[in-house]
Amino acid sequence: MRDLIWAVPGVLAAAGGLWAWHCLHHRSFWLVIGFPITAVKVWATWRTVALGCGLTKKRHRFWFTTVPSLVASTGIVKVRRRFQRVAVDAKPWMWPPRPTAYGWRVTVRTLEGQIPADYAQAAERLAHSWGVHAVRVSSPRPGRVVLTATVRDPLVRLERLPPSKELLKVPVGRLEIGQPWTIDFRSVPHWISAGATQSGKSNLANALLAGLAPQPVALVGIDLKGGVEFTPYAPRLSVLVTTRAETVTVLDDLVALTMGRMGLCRAAGARTIWHLPADVRPVPIVVLIDELAELYLMADKREKDEITRIATALLRIAQLGRAFGIYLFLSGQRIGSDLGPGVTALRAQCSGRICHRVNDPETAAMTLGDLDPAALDAARAIPAETPGVAIVVGQDGQWYRARSYHVREHTAEQAAHAWAHLAPGWEQITRVGRACGVSAADLPELLPA
Repeated sequence: MRDLIWAVPGVLAAAGGLWAWHCLHHRSFWLVIGFPITAVKVWATWRTVALGCGLTKKRHRFWFTTVPSLVASTGIVKVRRRFQRVAVDAKPWMWPPRPTAYGWRVTVRTLEGQIPADYAQAAERLAHSWGVHAVRVSSPRPGRVVLTATVRDPLVRLERLPPSKELLKVPVGRLEIGQPWTIDFRSVPHWISAGATQSGKSNLANALLAGLAPQPVALVGIDLKGGVEFTPYAPRLSVLVTTRAETVTVLDDLVALTMGRMGLCRAAGARTIWHLPADVRPVPIVVLIDELAELYLMADKREKDEITRIATALLRIAQLGRAFGIYLFLSGQRIGSDLGPGVTALRAQCSGRICHRVNDPETAAMTLGDLDPAALDAARAIPAETPGVAIVVGQDGQWYRARSYHVREHTAEQAAHAWAHLAPGWEQITRVGRACGVSAADLPELLPA
């Protein structure tokens, strides 16, 4: 009895220590304690889980059996041998699970006739069977499917990452698989960001601008909401336009700048500006557009020519800008095909897609519908009480649930003032665009230092 009395405090102390370990350093607790137990559970229950989720197949086996029989007339026992057909449930072969920061991943060999879509349809059932937050499906090669399970939602609490040291690369949040969410204009040159009011669209723009401010790039702001979104960041912008007429002028300058850089690359024998020497390479330009729909809305026929010029200029920049260092980040509350064919053509040139919570299905379909129907369903399921959560499609072509860091407007405004000296003048930038068809000998004089 006395030993039992002393054992109870020891058990309570051990439980308290494990609980404190779990709270203070969840990752090490998961790798040392949680994952081994979970791996054994997943491996032991895979047959029943696969059967319940419809991932097994009926296979017929022939078993060689012996059936004794008694001959009544002689009393001799004869043995008859025959094959018996038996149906069994064959489960996909599973390799041992491997730990990740927020869960585990496991590779499964598919059965004959199965495709990765069969496992994607069963992903929600797998998550409930294993008691995890979510299960994502990917296929690295034919005949293999990788199931990535996250034990808890990594988007609930975000740890701010340090700024990237790579040019035109900005970490803006975290993906649901625990990896950083990075907007890299060198890999994905043009982006579309859609989202309703209070969905996190403006916060993402703040995070992007705060990350680009200390980099040697030129920023162009097009804000047709009277400049209320981008005016606080004007010190870091090379130019800020707030009307449609000014937008036409700036976009014409960007098209001329694209042609000028094309001439510079042709004279230097380079395919892109990144193949030019560093001392003559022109400054990269990121064009930030807020409320894309305002560029395409037409009140009367007098605005038709203006809208046509804007649509044509944006499409030309999207088609040619990547090679010559001009990148687009388009955002808006409403992005639909009813705005005109120019929006649909522009959407096709933007491989980066971000869809926050939206008010209408057409905007979600315009942003994600041509990529993956499952991404469209996930975007429609984003709750209103989770601002900053979005469905992201990046350079690998797969969609992820992600959440951006909370960046206050005051923080982004401070970054714009602190790095205002890095903003090149618009006249300095556009004079290179007016110098088309130059020779290689004129490069050092025409390019800014």
